[in-house]
Amino acid sequence: MKSDILTSPLHLVEISRRRVLVPRPLSPHRQVHGVTSTTIRAHVAQAFDIFLKDLLGVVLNRHGRQLGCQGERPLPYSDEFSSPDEYVQSLVHFVTNSEIFQFLCGGVHILDFFTSEPGIFVTAVPPEWQSFLVNCEPMAFMDLLVRDDLASVSSQRGDPGSPPESLLQYVKDIRRLSLQRSFRPNKPKLSVLPRSVALGMKTKKVHEVVHFAGYIDRLSEDIARVSGKELTHLVDFGSGQNYLGRTLASPPYNKHIVAVESKEQNMDGAKNLDILSGLADKEKLVRNKKLYHRILESLDPSERNDEEALKRAAKALGVADEDIATIDLRSRSELQVTYTAEEGKGFIEYVVGRLEHADLRGVISQLRGYENAVKPDDDLRMMAVSIHSCGNLSHYGIRSMVLNPCIHAVAIVGCCYNLLTEKLGPPSYKPPYHRPSLQPVNARVARESARCDPQGFPMSDFFSTYKNDGISFNITARMMACQAPENWTEKESDGFFTRHFYRAVLQKIFLDKGVISRVYHQQDESSVDGETPSPFNSSTNPVVIGSLRKQCYTSFKAYVRGAITKLTTNSEFSQYNQVISERMAAITDEEIAKYEDRYRDRRRELSAIWSLMAFSACVVESLIVTDRWLFLREHSDIVRDCWVETVFDYRESPRNLVVVGIKR
Repeated sequence: MKSDILTSPLHLVEISRRRVLVPRPLSPHRQVHGVTSTTIRAHVAQAFDIFLKDLLGVVLNRHGRQLGCQGERPLPYSDEFSSPDEYVQSLVHFVTNSEIFQFLCGGVHILDFFTSEPGIFVTAVPPEWQSFLVNCEPMAFMDLLVRDDLASVSSQRGDPGSPPESLLQYVKDIRRLSLQRSFRPNKPKLSVLPRSVALGMKTKKVHEVVHFAGYIDRLSEDIARVSGKELTHLVDFGSGQNYLGRTLASPPYNKHIVAVESKEQNMDGAKNLDILSGLADKEKLVRNKKLYHRILESLDPSERNDEEALKRAAKALGVADEDIATIDLRSRSELQVTYTAEEGKGFIEYVVGRLEHADLRGVISQLRGYENAVKPDDDLRMMAVSIHSCGNLSHYGIRSMVLNPCIHAVAIVGCCYNLLTEKLGPPSYKPPYHRPSLQPVNARVARESARCDPQGFPMSDFFSTYKNDGISFNITARMMACQAPENWTEKESDGFFTRHFYRAVLQKIFLDKGVISRVYHQQDESSVDGETPSPFNSSTNPVVIGSLRKQCYTSFKAYVRGAITKLTTNSEFSQYNQVISERMAAITDEEIAKYEDRYRDRRRELSAIWSLMAFSACVVESLIVTDRWLFLREHSDIVRDCWVETVFDYRESPRNLVVVGIKR
């Protein structure tokens, strides 16, 4: 045996995302670099022991974690933190003490960017940042925020092309406090979806379903192995078209799925896809086709779905009453979809209902075999699952394990943080950022915030009571947490920077023309010692425009004209019709061009702030996800283990963090 092979008596191999030590073959009576074979054998024995322990971990859990093992890292935080508690304390300290973070995450709205002078950029951005931000190309700035190795970036005083040290430190803080999003997939049993199952899915959805179905399958098997009991059902919160459930009910997974969905049209579409995938059958229709078509031809097309009209037409054709009763006059769309439970095969049950809490008794009562019977808790062993359950639906899924004896595990991937309600009301920031709820921008949001929904954010007692006031984020911060700045391309960035610039300048035009007015959050500061009022105590009334035709974004003039046309002709915007017509009808192309010229040089101010807002909101998302994990950890009397990890490639699906909880 060559000595270079024996230089290291141990080598590393990759087994299920874990690096484990495996002994190499050794000559029994040789010295290698002065080390005796006895010493080497001792190392080998130690290494083999490590190998067996690692292998046991792989057997117990093939998704990157040993169930019930508190030594594993439960959150994907930076290596700079030694424990989850250290990470959580650092996270909340930063969120509640960094004024620039509070400004970027809830203290500014793009609509108000140009409605005050000298403007939000000059007023709120640290002076030492401003020169660098307006001189840095937008994509180069994005590289600095999310891609560049900051250890190789230096700050040089007086150089406008060099990032200031305080900005670099802020970027480091956001990166350090953001949960890590790298994804190393396990190979699922079903690496490619059959065409019959993948019907209707786009590339992103296929990626999500393939990986999450495999993850849920491994997790289910591990729970059964550790507990000694199989899970009986997987409950999909907000199943939509039931892409995940259909995949899990199909081979090779063959799971029993309970698909809970509030919209019947989604459920009807899902059932049709079930038929195409072979999981369901359509009710067979037997009738006299010739007679049926004669009846249809005698009717006006508008009456052909009216069963009473069909019966009248049949009588008019001389069909006897007893024969009419035997003719099935239902249209094909009215035929029932049937599901047959078979041993060893998957099965789907649909439950129509809008979940407004985590109590699943109403759902369980609709399941086959459980309509009227009272079953022992152990008879049902369910896991709540969801891919991208919107807003509070994620909270209901996570909380369901605490409230329902039959829910033995949860695996929830959330999204749409802007749709979360607020448990504590508006956040209370220190001045100068004391406009946290942006009430004039969205009155509905103000009402939602003020009602203090107990089902809302935050879930955990720790965040709810932190320093008495607790932790809150307004809708602007939560909406920015839905961004994916690492995925922005130059073309996409230029597109939405342009849209935001156009919308901000149009808001200034609306203000100048009297379409909207300035609203103050506290006392009227319109004239205090002759000074310009603080932009943080005022904002402007909202004018919700939404999206415009693609041609409207080719120039600012086209955008303004398109917005005016939509607001004055679309019935959905009737509340704006009169005032827009009166105040904006006379605006000329020359006047529009002057507004664009006035603010063109400040476009980079807006793009820099928007980039910083999206980047900073990575911490908002991290805190929301950490709050859900903390909620489970606080219920340690019920929850044996809980953790967060990535389940998708961020480039394919940036909301890629799953919150997992396992019941004792």
